[in-house]
Amino acid sequence: MPHLVILYTGQLDYEVSMTALCRQLADAMLTVQDEEGKQVFPTGGTRVLAYPAPHYAVADGGAAGREAAGTGDYAFVYLNVRMGRGRSEATQQHAGQTLLEVAKAFFAPVMAQRHIGITLQIDVGPEVFDAKHSNIHPLFNKA
Repeated sequence: MPHLVILYTGQLDYEVSMTALCRQLADAMLTVQDEEGKQVFPTGGTRVLAYPAPHYAVADGGAAGREAAGTGDYAFVYLNVRMGRGRSEATQQHAGQTLLEVAKAFFAPVMAQRHIGITLQIDVGPEVFDAKHSNIHPLFNKA
């Protein structure tokens, strides 16, 4: 159940490929290992989804950005990772840092041109109900 959901201000669709970001983040998730060297996020369960917000208000509406010689058109990206219980705090921190570095590198060229806020948050259970039904996992569970 490693899901990463990205919510972002819609004007970024004209500046970056969110599909490319999703792929980069999914690939990064698949590289994360725990303290024993085991893959943290199962390949078949890893999902990264991005949703633009067509309506938004960010910070002061742009006044400080314009005063700082920017456009005043702020952008925001919120990355929320849901992972199942059972991973150590060190593993959670490592996963978060890995994903944050990918996001920072991806948005660096745009951040050189405009003001963007990036937040990454990891949420871990407790799940009240957690059911799965998939024919994707068997593709990666070959012995």
